[in-house]
Amino acid sequence: MKILVCISKTPDTTAKIAFTANNTKFVAEGVQWIINPYDEWYALVRAIELKEAGTATIIHLVTVGLPDCDPVIRKALALGGDEAIRVNAESHDSYYIASQIAEVAKQGGYDLIFTGKETIDYNGSSIGGMLAELLDIPYVSLAIKFNMEGNDAIVVREIEGGEETDKVPLPLVVSCQKGMAEQRIPNMKGIMGARSKPLKVVEPIDVTPLTSIASFDLPPAKAGVKLVSADQPEELVRLLHEEAKVI
Repeated sequence: MKILVCISKTPDTTAKIAFTANNTKFVAEGVQWIINPYDEWYALVRAIELKEAGTATIIHLVTVGLPDCDPVIRKALALGGDEAIRVNAESHDSYYIASQIAEVAKQGGYDLIFTGKETIDYNGSSIGGMLAELLDIPYVSLAIKFNMEGNDAIVVREIEGGEETDKVPLPLVVSCQKGMAEQRIPNMKGIMGARSKPLKVVEPIDVTPLTSIASFDLPPAKAGVKLVSADQPEELVRLLHEEAKVI
C-alpha cells in the first residue's frame, strides 16, 4: 500500500503575527516555521505506524510551496517519510493547492492519502474534501482512528456528540486529528538519513485560483480586568449583567 501524506508549513504558535501591504500579506521575516501539527503528529505518524506494522510499503510526502519549505519537508522525512515531492508554487487558495496535490496523486497511484484536519494558521479544513472530489475517490474527515481490514479501511471519525465508524474501500482520502497517533520526535539516525532521501521538485500545473486575500485583521486587544472585592457581590452581579451581559 502506497501512502501520500500532505505536509504544510505553518508559523510556530509563539510567532508574533503582523501584516503588510495594506494588511494583505503576512510578514514572514523572523518567523519560525514548523510542520503543521495536524499533518505531523497525526497524519504522518499514523502513516509511519502503518508501515512499521507491514500494512504500508512506502510513504511519500507532498507539499505546495517555494524553496523555504525544504527544511520543513526534510524534518518530515526525518520522522519517517521515504521520499518528498515539492510543487514549486506558492498560493493560499485551497482549490489551487488541492489541484496541485491531486496531480501528484494521479501520477503516483497512491492507495491512501492522509491530510491533517486543518492548518493551524488558516483553519480551512478544505483541502481533503477538494482533493477527494478532484480524484473522484471517497473521503472521511475528522478521523481519530484508522486501521485496515483486508482491502477496506476502518475509520473512526468524530461527530457531534459521539463517534462514527466507517468501512471504506481504497483508494481513500482521510483527514486526521487528535487520536490518530501520538507525537514523535525525529532521532539522530532519522535526521542524518533525511539528508540523502529524495526531495523531488516539480513545476505546478496551470490552475486558476478561485479566491484571493482581501485583507487580514488581528483580533482586538484584550480589555483590562476589573477586580471586585469579595464583600461586594452586588457589584459583581451588576457588572456581569450590564457590562459582560452574561446574566
